[in-house]
Amino acid sequence: GRWAGCLRGRRCLSMAKSKFEYVRDFEADDTCLPNCWIVVRLDGRNFHRFSEQHEFKKPNDDRALHLMTKCAQTVMQELEDIAIAYGQSDEYSFVFKKKSRWFKRRASKFMTHVVSQFASSYVFYWKDYFKDQQLLYPPGFDGRIVLYPSNQNLKDYLSWRQADCHINNLYNTVFWMLVQRSGLTPVQAQDRLQGTLAGDKNEILFSEFNINYNNEPLMYRKGTVLIWQKTNQVMTKKIKLPKEAEEKEVEVTRTRTKVVPLHCDIIGDQFWEEYPEILAEDS
Repeated sequence: GRWAGCLRGRRCLSMAKSKFEYVRDFEADDTCLPNCWIVVRLDGRNFHRFSEQHEFKKPNDDRALHLMTKCAQTVMQELEDIAIAYGQSDEYSFVFKKKSRWFKRRASKFMTHVVSQFASSYVFYWKDYFKDQQLLYPPGFDGRIVLYPSNQNLKDYLSWRQADCHINNLYNTVFWMLVQRSGLTPVQAQDRLQGTLAGDKNEILFSEFNINYNNEPLMYRKGTVLIWQKTNQVMTKKIKLPKEAEEKEVEVTRTRTKVVPLHCDIIGDQFWEEYPEILAEDS
């Protein structure tokens, strides 16, 4: 086989060229433009059906949202050069650094690595979040790649996704209140909400269900932002001091970089002023 020579210590570089190698010329060049932010966005495939069959709580299921974030953290820890990620519902966006040379900037490599790592993590960690709900069938995810040349383009992209989170969550919160507490059918709830503005939806929540939408959990309203943060870890280490017979336990503080979830506004300037390293050229 192809690897047999390598395993027996022979040099792979000297493999004889075969007459079939011309087929490599059919591979399309999918190199991402230099100096652009590379965004990989993945979405759950047919998750409307998936969430129904796995009895997700409506309008938001904490287990499902935390599982998505766990998978996204795994992607960031496994793959190099992701500066920031943003997720809501059944989607996650991963932003690779402008200067990334990872896999020679091949779009197909970025996309397939992210989606496959995410999907396998979803199945692997499922039981940690859905303890009493069996996974009935394998979930699927699709991915796309978009390039953003400027920092402002990237910030606008992330703002768009967060605005989308707010619009969808406000609608879903009212919709499921009308179905669950007012006994409307899904079609009736849809008709009731047709043509309503954000103010109207807030009013329905407040006057009919005594819910102030602004008090709803930030994770639902803002989605989840994943960033790298330095954290200090205190560890206990046994050391043997000179001239002393017994080992002594001492506390050692190590600085580790971890992927940390935040639930905050990323549309305004405050977030970007607080974490300037995300957009820094040399980060």
